Amino acid sequence: MSKAQAKILVVDDEINIREALATILQAEGYEVHAAASAEEGISKLGEDFFQVVISDMRMGGASGMDLLRWIRTNCPDTEMILLTAYGSVEGAVEAMKLGAYDYLSKPVDRRRLSLLIGKALEKQRLAEENRSLRRRLSVKEEFSNIIGNSSRIRQIFKIISEVAPTSATVLITGESGTGKELVARAIHNRSNRRDGDFVTLNCGALPDTLLESELFGYEKGAFTGAAAMKMGRIEMASGGTLFLDEVGDMTPKTQVDVLRALQDREIRRLGGDRVIKVDVRFIAATNKDLAGEIADKHFREDLYYRLNVVPIVLPALRERKEDIPVLVNAFLEEFCKLHKKESKKISDRALDLMIQYPWPGNVRELRNVAERMVLLSPNETLEPRDLPASIGHSQDSRPEINIALNQSLEDMEKAVISNVFSRITRNRRKAADILGISLRTLHYKIHKFHLD
Repeated sequence: MSKAQAKILVVDDEINIREALATILQAEGYEVHAAASAEEGISKLGEDFFQVVISDMRMGGASGMDLLRWIRTNCPDTEMILLTAYGSVEGAVEAMKLGAYDYLSKPVDRRRLSLLIGKALEKQRLAEENRSLRRRLSVKEEFSNIIGNSSRIRQIFKIISEVAPTSATVLITGESGTGKELVARAIHNRSNRRDGDFVTLNCGALPDTLLESELFGYEKGAFTGAAAMKMGRIEMASGGTLFLDEVGDMTPKTQVDVLRALQDREIRRLGGDRVIKVDVRFIAATNKDLAGEIADKHFREDLYYRLNVVPIVLPALRERKEDIPVLVNAFLEEFCKLHKKESKKISDRALDLMIQYPWPGNVRELRNVAERMVLLSPNETLEPRDLPASIGHSQDSRPEINIALNQSLEDMEKAVISNVFSRITRNRRKAADILGISLRTLHYKIHKFHLD
């Protein structure tokens, strides 16, 4: 920081001293402001930021020590130098304990004053560099597992940065393997709840009765086998974040209970009557088309709107192919270190095949392929022969659909729709776009052909 950029506030009830100090510091190139009392100094500090405050220890009204205490509470980045005419060691020691940068005895030694201000500003510069470095490292850590530089991924980074500091509920949608939990963790890590717990629950992995007890917990004796009280995931996440994965798989009864918890921010354990207040941020994720699920009466519309306050749609890997090279290299580096293998790189021919491949399992599939190549290939440069056969032989990102010519037109139509769902996308809106029909028509066909 240059002297011209540094603002200094001089606080002294003696006008001669105040003006003399201001003249000295202005001559050295600083921007100087003056106040005739601690109260006036506090007023100026409330309106502007000063790098350094130079204040007399004893003044009429509030003292320099009072001003120091106010600064430490309200302007922690401002350094303060106290002036004393008494050379009181006790006063100086107390001031240093309270956080003063240093003190000067009157009459002021001009060279020592200049030296102290220079050191105080250098301390501030180093502190700001450290804060900046910590911020950069923090951002890197928070996004470290979300790899990519495509426009779609940069937009997701932007949404995460904007929504994370808020308490808004977030709904993350996307195909399996696109990194929904990574996004949820990034939101938590950048929020003011980062010191709280990040609690996860896969709603699709548990039967309804077990899911309910996992969500809300239970009291001792609530059912056979409940030998002790158990806290539920919602209660465990109080003060932090609850990530509900595969939320589209919840049964209607569980949906009602979760809706109530979202609305009221309170729960009851199974078998208990006590209302428990919870302070939880909800982040939900699904690979299902919830709009279609609502149309099919499988998902509550009111719960959908409660969850979908901030939507984040993750693209499939085939929709951001420009990120595949950086993902491949990052995973190869990661697994070579993990398995203590020599560094490996991938040839252009092999990389071209990976870019052409449609990656139905998305980033998760790519990550598994990278680890397999690191473990099984003895070559330093990975070639097409090191790729799995399904990728090595892939020359077209669109899978073929075989239809017998002796089928009826209706059977052909059913086969095409079924194949789109099983081999390209489970998202009904995307499937409708691929098939060139409206979403409403697709819903009709699904019911007609019993493809639910």
